[in-house]
Amino acid sequence: MSAVEIWTWSLVLLTFGIYIYIGYASRVGDTKGFYVAGQGVPALANGAATAADWMSAASFISMAGLISVLGFDGAIYLLGWTGGYVLLALLLAPYLRKFAKYTVPDFVGDRYYSSTARTIAAVAAVFISITYVAGQMRGVGVVFSRFLGMSIEVGVVVGMIIVAFFAVIGGMKGITWTQVAQYSVLIIAFLIPVIAISAQLTGNPIPQLALITSDLVPRLNQIQVELGFNEYTQPFANRSMIDVIAITIALMAGTAGLPHVIVRFYTVPNVRAARYSAGWALLFISLLYLSAPILAIFARTNLLESLNNKPIAEIQELSWVQSWSRTGLLAFEDKNGDGILQIRGPKATDGIANELTKLDNDIIVLSTPEVAQLAPFIIALMAAGGLAAALSTASGLLLVVSSSLAHDLYYRLINPRATEERRLLVGRIVIFGAVVVAGYFGINPPGFVAEVVAFAFGLAAASFFPIILLGIFDKRANSQGAIAGMLVGLIFTAVMILMMQSVRIFGTAEPLMGNFLGISAQGIGTIGMILNFVVTLIVSRMTAPPPAEIQELVESVRIPRGAGAASAHD
Repeated sequence: MSAVEIWTWSLVLLTFGIYIYIGYASRVGDTKGFYVAGQGVPALANGAATAADWMSAASFISMAGLISVLGFDGAIYLLGWTGGYVLLALLLAPYLRKFAKYTVPDFVGDRYYSSTARTIAAVAAVFISITYVAGQMRGVGVVFSRFLGMSIEVGVVVGMIIVAFFAVIGGMKGITWTQVAQYSVLIIAFLIPVIAISAQLTGNPIPQLALITSDLVPRLNQIQVELGFNEYTQPFANRSMIDVIAITIALMAGTAGLPHVIVRFYTVPNVRAARYSAGWALLFISLLYLSAPILAIFARTNLLESLNNKPIAEIQELSWVQSWSRTGLLAFEDKNGDGILQIRGPKATDGIANELTKLDNDIIVLSTPEVAQLAPFIIALMAAGGLAAALSTASGLLLVVSSSLAHDLYYRLINPRATEERRLLVGRIVIFGAVVVAGYFGINPPGFVAEVVAFAFGLAAASFFPIILLGIFDKRANSQGAIAGMLVGLIFTAVMILMMQSVRIFGTAEPLMGNFLGISAQGIGTIGMILNFVVTLIVSRMTAPPPAEIQELVESVRIPRGAGAASAHD
């Protein structure tokens, strides 16, 4: 067993033991503790938990990898996800907390006074969460397959078991305090390699300053052009401007409509705490998001300089190349038989074929400490951080699935007389079922981690964001409008994603549909969102207005007076 594997096993066993202990110590016996942690989480802790809940495997593992591959155009993920969180924190979260509900379907059902609207919202929440959690399970499998010698399938199963344990036992309370620990692990694991590589490549340990004061970006641009790629900083080289805008908007609106992030603002004691926790979360998130694009540049530079024009025999002797090649996520072929690995882009004019035949986006961040030849401890720490990011988000998503089916459908619609014990039992059974479904899609994903997650954001943007925004700021929005808008937005977006991604999802020879007006599957949620807004506004104004008490409720929620004193009993 190598030093990296020894360190990885040690850190994984240590951190998993901590997560399991916290989940067990935070076990709950009532639905309020299970779904909203008893609404007693301090703002600082909730900020850390929110950051861990929101910064998934896509943020930790895939985002820097995507930026590394796409260059300027990869910034859509950075801008969309960060901007969306600001939108949620400033525009929606405090008002949603004043509604004092458990879940997003709870808000939709009561604000739009409709069991049908509640049902559609619950189904949408399950659909979005399962899509999102599949990406997390994929991330867990990638980490396990490389660093612990397991297959991706076995790694996914192990991750499923761990998440199910602390989610089922502790509910939101256990998940919250586990996520606080997971945030600590993931942020340390992300920042240490960035600082170390910054010092190695530029002599400056502060990555942000190193990027400004060094010639690293011009050097990378030159390398890219010489190898037949676009300049790293060239805008709209990989995606059209309309697609970049659409994806960014879909990610922003999707973030603001994600049910597993919104529910975090129900776990604090009052509206003031919701505002403070949003601020803390933004600070905690920024630590990673201000470093990710820099890590992307470091990773791209190191990979190209470490592999291109190097003897294949020497490359094959590198431990990180051997390890990642065994996973099937890295492959190369000596096409011209000269024994030298040549990397070429689509614009290469020297007639040399690209011999790097496989480089999965999801391995770029995880492999970067190894490529930079950092200490085994740092390499293992990066693996533990990737697992923390994936597991923290997966647990929050699974609770959304549980609350949507057990609370919003079973308790609120099917069996309102169910006892606390029965509601808890149903909630825990649902989590087990959701874990199995998520595991299947983790083993058979319709894309790489960040791409799968982007689909979930598109679905959230098309279904929840318009209904939540209009529910707070438009007294005239009624149940008929909300039902029609959600159905149109969700169905349109889901169908378009399935048709555009039919090769991966259904195995068709060609996509059933190409881009829609120049917009890809990752940005199609923007069109679904616009349709939702238009349909909701038109139908609401063609039908009877909401009851007077609902309009008064909307008015009272928008009035900030007494916000600091508002409690869970508002």
